[in-house]
Amino acid sequence: MINPVKLFKMKGLWEKFVQNHPKFPQFISAVQNNGMNEGTIVEITITTADGKNLSTNIKITESDKEMLAELSELMKEK
Repeated sequence: MINPVKLFKMKGLWEKFVQNHPKFPQFISAVQNNGMNEGTIVEITITTADGKNLSTNIKITESDKEMLAELSELMKEK
């Protein structure tokens, strides 16, 4: 069960994140509009302040799609 207090806190944190990074929600919308089907590969690369690169990738499964859809619905309820 989701703690409503934590959900409310997360809403405020998300709003601040969007203020700081306004292009990120547009990117997420573009991903959703183009579909993230089973077999899609998601790659993430982080560059630390000291220049170190950390990378990983995942191949989306059917259960991943279900979890991402639920998360998306949760974010819409804000």
